[in-house]
Amino acid sequence: MSAEFADGGIRFHYPENWQLDREDTESGWTVSVQSPETAFLMVCFRDDMATTETMAESALTALREEYPDLEAEDCVDTIAGQPACGHDIRFFSLDLTNTCFTRSFYSDEGTVLVYWQANDLELEKTGPVLKAICASFKVDD
Repeated sequence: MSAEFADGGIRFHYPENWQLDREDTESGWTVSVQSPETAFLMVCFRDDMATTETMAESALTALREEYPDLEAEDCVDTIAGQPACGHDIRFFSLDLTNTCFTRSFYSDEGTVLVYWQANDLELEKTGPVLKAICASFKVDD
């Protein structure tokens, strides 16, 4: 069974045994869904229509401050039928390799950044779940 999140003109499904937390911000909101282990997915929504490039670059810059030796590849993808730009990222933390995915796209109501992260010990198990969550995104008309 899955749970559904809907706000800001976007919807997505996530496993019901993952915990959802929401925080309102000055320009929108941030939602995170945490797996029972360490993997998580975060969605940031800004109603001020920041550019998708700005959202993706801001996320990468924040990660670079924490992990200066990270490796990142620029990526262009599709989420919810919308063009999405971002990065595929890898870095070391606590002697583990971590894999991250960032993609930013527009909804009718604002700009969305999707960010997920998992360490490589659990990536085989949670990677498909994180990808399924991303595949479930829908943009309301």
